[in-house]
Amino acid sequence: MDRRAFLAAGAAAAALPFPPSTPRSQAPAQDAERWGRTQHTKFAVNVEMWWGGRPFLERVKAAIAFGFPAIEFWPWRGKDIPALAALCTEGGIEVAQFTAWGFSPGLNEAKNHDQFVREIEASCAVAKQLGCKKMTVVGGNDVKGMEQAAMHDAIVVGLKRAAPIAEAHDVMLILEPMNIRVDHRGHCLYGSAPTIDICKRVGSTHVKINWDCYHMQITEGDLCRRLRDGWSEVGYVQVADNPGRHEPGTGEVNWTRVYQELDALGYRGYVGLECSPRDGEETAAKRVNAGDRW
Repeated sequence: MDRRAFLAAGAAAAALPFPPSTPRSQAPAQDAERWGRTQHTKFAVNVEMWWGGRPFLERVKAAIAFGFPAIEFWPWRGKDIPALAALCTEGGIEVAQFTAWGFSPGLNEAKNHDQFVREIEASCAVAKQLGCKKMTVVGGNDVKGMEQAAMHDAIVVGLKRAAPIAEAHDVMLILEPMNIRVDHRGHCLYGSAPTIDICKRVGSTHVKINWDCYHMQITEGDLCRRLRDGWSEVGYVQVADNPGRHEPGTGEVNWTRVYQELDALGYRGYVGLECSPRDGEETAAKRVNAGDRW
């Protein structure tokens, strides 16, 4: 499912990966609970993109069955939050982050800031129910007749208004830059440099970057050095391979090297698997598991 459309509408070791030609029936069912238990990196599987077609809570149950320590998802509105909280507690799985503010209305227009502040207040209450400490916010689509610098200035103003709320609730707002070459043409914020600048201008320990390596790879590449350069502003990390936005291990990136860099930098948070399994969830989980061994 396309994330932009969704947001706009809604508000140690397992076996090596099976090759794509291997029938799923050959996957040993007794190993399923180990696939999400990786050697070094703690992954939060995105249950909007994995197990598509199932009811939301059934996707969470699948993540628990695979042994993932955490999940992430997009908007909380329209979801049964009490049922989700109970399921996560029962299944021993955490919510790493969810989306509190999407593409439209844009954070990049001052006229939307009152609504933004109200939504952050409401989202912090949901985060408390879920025991969740991070929430994604999106900058917004380009505004006709408005310069990019002015849109970025407006994002700074909006985040400065919301930062005290996040601090009071001890919830981190993670601002996500996109890519405009493949997935998000017309979005106002892409690449690490302007996003780092915005977070530094806001100046809050509770406003950092959702550093999606998929978007960064398409926008600028040089993943490990860019991570080091922007490390002070990294709040959360997501991964998906390029091309295709499938699981790590299906494209051009050496993900083991990226995980090693995160480990060396001292990152101990969750890494979001915001990717679409290419050959089924079983094979995707095995690929992720294999890539985290060194």
